[in-house]
Amino acid sequence: MIRAYGKDGASKLRRRLDDLAAAASLEVLRPPFPGRCHELKGDRKGQLSLDLSHPYRLVFLPTGDGVQKKEDGGLDWNSVRAIEVLGVEDTHD
Repeated sequence: MIRAYGKDGASKLRRRLDDLAAAASLEVLRPPFPGRCHELKGDRKGQLSLDLSHPYRLVFLPTGDGVQKKEDGGLDWNSVRAIEVLGVEDTHD
């Protein structure tokens, strides 16, 4: 990870992965939790990301049984108990 993202980037990536592994649900990672976990828009709708070292983000999908949507169409973060990591990307383009 250090070779690919540098010392700071690798440290933040490890921290974010550890945060995800320790979370009972995605709800605990909502802001103001560090990392600014948020739902993506446009062609990335349904994906979420956590900030790493600019410009990189950890991009993932909620998975598993029981993932629910709210009435407004947004994700019910309390229902997310598992994720699939898609990768580390610059989603700012």
